[in-house]
Amino acid sequence: MGLTYILVALVAVILNNVLVEMLSLHTRITVGYFFALGPLLFVTIFDVWLEKFTTKQAYVINLISVGIVAFGCTVQQSSFYGYMGMLPKHYTQGVMTGESTAGVIISLSRIFTKLMIKNERKNTIIFFLISICMVLKCFILHMLVQRTRFVQYYTSLTRQGLSHSKDHGTQYLVHHDVITEEVRFGNGAVGASPAEDGCTEFAGGNTYVRFDVPKLKIDRSWPGIKNMILHRYVVARVIWTYMLSIAVTYFITLCLFPGLESEIRNVTLGEWLPILIMAIFNISDFVGKILAAVPYDWDGTRLLFCSCVRVVFIPLFIMCVYPTQKPTFSHPAWPCIFSLLMGITNGYFGSVPMIHAAGKVAPEQRELAGNIMTVSYMSGLMLGSVVAYAAYSFTAPGSSLHSETGYNFTQGY
Repeated sequence: MGLTYILVALVAVILNNVLVEMLSLHTRITVGYFFALGPLLFVTIFDVWLEKFTTKQAYVINLISVGIVAFGCTVQQSSFYGYMGMLPKHYTQGVMTGESTAGVIISLSRIFTKLMIKNERKNTIIFFLISICMVLKCFILHMLVQRTRFVQYYTSLTRQGLSHSKDHGTQYLVHHDVITEEVRFGNGAVGASPAEDGCTEFAGGNTYVRFDVPKLKIDRSWPGIKNMILHRYVVARVIWTYMLSIAVTYFITLCLFPGLESEIRNVTLGEWLPILIMAIFNISDFVGKILAAVPYDWDGTRLLFCSCVRVVFIPLFIMCVYPTQKPTFSHPAWPCIFSLLMGITNGYFGSVPMIHAAGKVAPEQRELAGNIMTVSYMSGLMLGSVVAYAAYSFTAPGSSLHSETGYNFTQGY
């Protein structure tokens, strides 16, 4: 189920990246909400409550539902990253923190519903109803927020190619002549002011760069394939280190979470240990994303290096599971500590590249930059899930592929 979600999500994020110039943000986000809510309601009513399906039918229906939810949520998610790229950069950090908040809330919701109500069917129905109510609440809030003067002001600035940044750091400038198809890259201080003759003067200097045509103006008509590829190439060339950094971060995390972590067992804690480990991860991931708000000028290369260092978690978690009879780190405290550290670093190094990438391109390219970063993010998730699934298939005994899979899906979802 996790692999199905990631594979469909990758297709959805690529499709959303293609549609960014053709469909409005509000349209894509609204469609995403409907795709997420529909399967949740259907599974809750017909599968969990009324029990209309056999076990085999329910499994297939759940797989299809996961795919539909993945499509809707990913279109919505990548649109939100593009959306926040048009606002001041700390709002991107807010979206990342919101994702972790969702993980914390859903983990605590599953723990409390399971503790307070012993009947598995009833506590699962309540768990799903809480989730549905939260999605509906978020949709209503989105409808209200997108009409505010604050959001309309910043999004209109971005669409006009005007910068709202108060920073005075370095920003890359992309010069694209659509007649000669020449693309040039330069950089200058953020806060450049437009001159009267169509030139731009870099703040703090006397250098002028003439723009004979608007820089990659985005309209809602169907663009040519060549122009679409070129638009993405010029943005990706500027933010490629940030793209790799976020992809590596989530690749390493998905190699371990939730797959290998859910296989960690302890005689004393029993089935509660995987739930505890996942809750610790979600809470620490939330903390890591809050820490990402601390101002620090990360260089893309250093970010990429730190993301790669996280590979050390793979052997550490493997030693919590193998040898099967007596793992090297058999005490339950070890996986909890590793999960804590992995969650904090995942939250931090998964947020910082997304926050900084949009500020490296021109204002009218920020929505596209947010979408491209989401493609990298989802690529890391997909590759990590494939590796985890392959490793599990080769190492796990055949008998382990039982109803526990559905149980883990329910508590993780």
